[in-house]
Amino acid sequence: MRLQLNGTQVDAEVATLAELLTAQGYGDAKVATAVNGTFVPATLRPAHALADGDSIEVLAPMQGG
Repeated sequence: MRLQLNGTQVDAEVATLAELLTAQGYGDAKVATAVNGTFVPATLRPAHALADGDSIEVLAPMQGG
């Protein structure tokens, strides 16, 4: 399926957001995620199904000031 990940088009054979994160190397990283502009908490990622054309944003927390 074709997805937009942080503005870049990717082809991935995944069914859920959790699978996509693993496939893209995020593993167990502490990140925030949104699909099509809607926040998806970490606890819901394994059940959050993706569809062709979805736009996914993955944001890592930043430190400093």
